[in-house]
Amino acid sequence: MRYLFNKIFKNTKNLNNFNLSFNNLRKNFNSEKIFNSISKYSENSEARYVGGCVRKILNSEEVDDIDLATNLNPKEITNVLTKNNINFFDSGIDHGTITAILDHNSFEITSLRKDVSTDGRHAEVEFSDSWIEDSTRRDFTINSIYADIDGNLFDPHNGKKDLEEGVVKFIGEPEKRIKEDYLRILRYVRFYLNYSKHNHETEVKRIIKQNLAGIKIISKERLLVELKKLVLSKGFLKLNNDPFCLEIIMLIFPELKNLNLFKNLNSFAQNLIHLKSFIFLISLMVIDESDNVEYFTYKYNLSNHDKNKINFLKNMFFKSNDNPDFSEKNLWRILYLNNKERLIDMIDFQIFRSKRVDKKLINLKKFFINKEKPVFPIKAKYLIHEFQLQEGIELGKKLKDIENAWINNSFKISNEEIKVIVNS
Repeated sequence: MRYLFNKIFKNTKNLNNFNLSFNNLRKNFNSEKIFNSISKYSENSEARYVGGCVRKILNSEEVDDIDLATNLNPKEITNVLTKNNINFFDSGIDHGTITAILDHNSFEITSLRKDVSTDGRHAEVEFSDSWIEDSTRRDFTINSIYADIDGNLFDPHNGKKDLEEGVVKFIGEPEKRIKEDYLRILRYVRFYLNYSKHNHETEVKRIIKQNLAGIKIISKERLLVELKKLVLSKGFLKLNNDPFCLEIIMLIFPELKNLNLFKNLNSFAQNLIHLKSFIFLISLMVIDESDNVEYFTYKYNLSNHDKNKINFLKNMFFKSNDNPDFSEKNLWRILYLNNKERLIDMIDFQIFRSKRVDKKLINLKKFFINKEKPVFPIKAKYLIHEFQLQEGIELGKKLKDIENAWINNSFKISNEEIKVIVNS
C-alpha cells in the first residue's frame, strides 16, 4: 500500500531523467540518512521530498534547498534525529517544522498537517497522517508534488502536468487560499513570472486586487524574504514586461522607484545579474536623491551591514551632482578606504545604470578584481623613534597627514616627504 498513491498519480514523461536527478540529490545532499532514519522509526513512517526541491527537479532547475514532509509528529521527528545523531534546531515546531543539519546541508522537515483556522498571516494547525490532507493546504498545484527518495511521485493535484504546461493554479478557491495567507499574493507573482506560459486569469487578477489590503497584516520580515526570492529568481527580469505583476509589486513596494532600470539592461549587466547580491540589486531600485533609502532601510529593519552597503553606494553617486570619478587612481583610493567588495559594487552599479556596455568600466573591474588593499607602511612607533614625537593628539595628526600624502601619491612616500610633514 505504501506506494499505491505514487503509482496512481505518477506521470511517466521523462521520469528516467527525473529519477537520475533525484539520485544526484541523494548523492549531493546525503539525504538518504534522514530518509532511512525516518522509515525505520515504525512500520508506517516515511518521508518524502516536497515543494520547491521537487518542482525545481521536474523543471530542470538547480536545487538549493530541501524540504521534506513526514507522517511523524514533531516530537517523533526530534526522537528520530537524536537517536541517529543528526543535528537539528527548532525552526517552527509549533507549526510542525524542524530543521536538520547534515554535512552542512539544511533539511526542513515538516509533519503532515491540516489547517484548523487561519487569519491571513498565521495558521493554527493539527498534525495529520494523511498526505492528501497535507497537500490540500498547500497554495499552488506545482508546490504540492511529493517524491520519495527514488523520485517516485505522489501528485494528487496534477502539479507536474501544470508545471509542464506552464499553468500557475491555486489549489481550491483562489480567494479562500489568499485570505488564509495574504503573502500568497506575492508568491503568485513570483511563480507566475517564473513558470507561467499563459495570460493571467481575469478572475484571479480581480481577487488579488480586491485582497491587496491584506498585505498590511503581513510582517515586514516575511515580505522582505518573499521579495528577495522574487528578485533573485530567473523570472525577475520579466517583471517590467508584465503590467499586472508590475502593478502589484509597485503597490506593495512603492520604494522600488527605479524598478524600470531592469527593463532594458545592457547585455553585460544581464549576464552579471545572477552573480549580484539581493542588497546590491535593491540598491539599484531604491537609491535616488530623496530620503527613499532611509525610509526603506528603516521600514524593513535592514541590518547595519546591509544599510552600510546601500548608503555607501548612495554616497558615491548622490553626494553631489557630479558623477563618480572612475579613474584608476581614485578607484585605488576607494579600495584602500573601503574594501574590494564595495569597490566592485561601485563599478557594477555604474555598469547596471549604463544603457550601453561600457568597456572602460569592464576593464577596470577586471583590473581590480584580483588586487588587494594597499597596506600603509608607516607606524606610530617609527615616528616616535625617528622624530622623538610623543604619543598623543599631535602624533595622531602627523600620522594621518602622512597617510593622506601617501594615498594622494599613489601609495608611495619618501623619507624626505615624511620629514617635511613631521616638521611642518
